[in-house]
Amino acid sequence: MPARPPADSSPLGQALAGGQRLREPAVPQVPGTVPVLTRANRQWPAEPDPQAARVVAALRRELPSGSVRADLQELARYASDAAGLRPGAPPAAVVLPETTAEVQAAMRIASALRVPVVVRGAGSGLSGAVIAPPGGIVLSTERLTRLIEIRPEDELAVVEAGVITGDLDRAAAAHGLRYAPDPASADFSTIGGNVAMNAGGLRCCKYGVTRESVLALDVVLADGTLMTVGHRTIKGVTGLDLVGLFVGSEGTLGVVVTVTVRLRPLPVATETMVAFADSLGDVGAAVQAITRSRVQPSAVELLDESSLRSIDENRGTDLAARGRAMLLLQTDGHGATAEMDELESVVAAAGVSVQRLVGEEADRMVELRRSGRGSKKDTWRIGEDVAVPRSRLVEMIAAMEGIGARYGVEVGCVAHAGDGNLHIGLSAAMRPGEAEPPAAVHAAADAVVRAALDLGGTITGEHGVGALKRPWLERELGTRQLQLQRSVKAAFDPLGILAPDSFLATV
Repeated sequence: MPARPPADSSPLGQALAGGQRLREPAVPQVPGTVPVLTRANRQWPAEPDPQAARVVAALRRELPSGSVRADLQELARYASDAAGLRPGAPPAAVVLPETTAEVQAAMRIASALRVPVVVRGAGSGLSGAVIAPPGGIVLSTERLTRLIEIRPEDELAVVEAGVITGDLDRAAAAHGLRYAPDPASADFSTIGGNVAMNAGGLRCCKYGVTRESVLALDVVLADGTLMTVGHRTIKGVTGLDLVGLFVGSEGTLGVVVTVTVRLRPLPVATETMVAFADSLGDVGAAVQAITRSRVQPSAVELLDESSLRSIDENRGTDLAARGRAMLLLQTDGHGATAEMDELESVVAAAGVSVQRLVGEEADRMVELRRSGRGSKKDTWRIGEDVAVPRSRLVEMIAAMEGIGARYGVEVGCVAHAGDGNLHIGLSAAMRPGEAEPPAAVHAAADAVVRAALDLGGTITGEHGVGALKRPWLERELGTRQLQLQRSVKAAFDPLGILAPDSFLATV
């Protein structure tokens, strides 16, 4: 690996010089999610097959004690991400490396034995991209928690893949900086997971998704080779953009072990406003008016009536009494107040009531948007993450309401409306004896995704493709592009051991 420039000489920089280890992720239940096709009641065989035993033995010969887990209960903990999909048989082992060298050793063993590997961060993903390979290896990056350096003069940080997103943001704040991507899972998702899925968040309409904040990566390839891609400079156009290729690759090309991220200045001011309306259509029209205003808000978040009711039930608030839909708006920077003044006029002119929030009240509303919803008992729920051009947002809202009525399912929506990214929940009451959501819920989910594509949108805005979105992948990309993407994977992973059942699987 190329030598790193010296770390900064500030007090925090000196504390980090030896590589400060931050906390390991602990993932809570993701609010509002229910496994889509749960396999939780499927019994795994009590005894591992002989091949699994050989894999475990090889790993334990090369890796430190405690870094290899093969107990069935431990394997079950790492079998899936938050989507809840489990394999029909257990993996051979979970590997928990603490260093890049240990990641390399694990991959060399996997390559030699032709054993499939799935890379896992905090397991907070929602697309089924982290499903343990039967008889294979789950390689968890949760112990790679060093914050290697922060360089304020270059506005960058170098962190290991297991660093929790919010911890990086808080460490950067000590230098008057921040990590701009702001996923709702920031307090438990990891940087490596964000890179794998190209995660989005509340501030993406101004600062972009993860891709826009990644400068360089250290990646362990399928054969154990360590490779550095990218630059420590803001500009860098040498050769093909392999950083952009790895970001969003969902663990199919290599194991990201270290990430160099771009930091941004903490805004000198932030303004917050909420707007309530009598319908989703009215709020959608307000979003279009905001877009036409050419003001650049840092957040434009939409919550429908079912989401407001969920927050009320979970947190004791009364948001649903104020309207059937809500917008949460923020502006930041030196022009925050002037920009919000203009947005207040624009939104009010669209017939939506507005209220400016300050201090703890503003912070509280942002926190409610981030994590205030709860999940309903005895309810099946499928969540879809689609995005459409902002000019088609109102049409997408009308389409999803029509789909709910057509299939007799409840439709809920929380959206990063500023960039056209909608998180649509389709739910139905569980009936006695049901092992998975009824056909109507699946049909409604399919209709939602197809509606987004018909409006010029995409099947996923920030959650990735994984196993759950794979059925629609070819419809969006086309056959030739999908073939080319599989060819790219084969160039990096000729044995096909990395995430073999990923979105690039051929079956």
